[in-house]
Amino acid sequence: MTALQTTEVAKRRFSSFTYSEAMRYVNIADFKRWRVEGNPIPLSNFLRQRLERLQRFDWASSKDLLVDAICEEGLEYANRLKIWKGTTLEGEDVLGQVSYLVAPRRAYVEAPLACIVGVKDDDFKQATAQCLVGMRTCQRATGLSGKLVDVYGAITNGEGWKFYRMEANGEVSESLLSGIEELPILLGRLQSFFALCERSLG
Repeated sequence: MTALQTTEVAKRRFSSFTYSEAMRYVNIADFKRWRVEGNPIPLSNFLRQRLERLQRFDWASSKDLLVDAICEEGLEYANRLKIWKGTTLEGEDVLGQVSYLVAPRRAYVEAPLACIVGVKDDDFKQATAQCLVGMRTCQRATGLSGKLVDVYGAITNGEGWKFYRMEANGEVSESLLSGIEELPILLGRLQSFFALCERSLG
């Protein structure tokens, strides 16, 4: 076995962390409450058409497409960001694949600012665990320049969304659940989420 292979084996996968293990990994005992502010945003005609077309698919097939559409709409004014889908995120001691990785708008991934994790089997706690580890990995990657910044995370099963903020001092805040039954409100919060990511760019 080569040295490179040994290093890979030693890294723990995001998906292997339990909720309590992830909390300990990021060194927190509990979350602060986070109220994500954002003005309700009317649905664009493009999004309305996408939602109508998605009704022709079964839920299992359409939920990823729904998240894509909602992210596209939320990213409308975040011109300095780019979303990478299904990207592997790797740190010194962990690695894993996140559903979406938010990073500065470049032709390559560098200094990620947020990760969005899909909720499987409606297990929000497990998704939160993966999101926490992913956020810590993002923060360490962006901190290689010598300055830690706030990084962000979100988990979603397509219908419900929760947002997270990991501050430079290590504190982590969690929002209440936002649902697509109030999609204009969710879109407003998502735009605020991406605006905060841009703010971390300086």
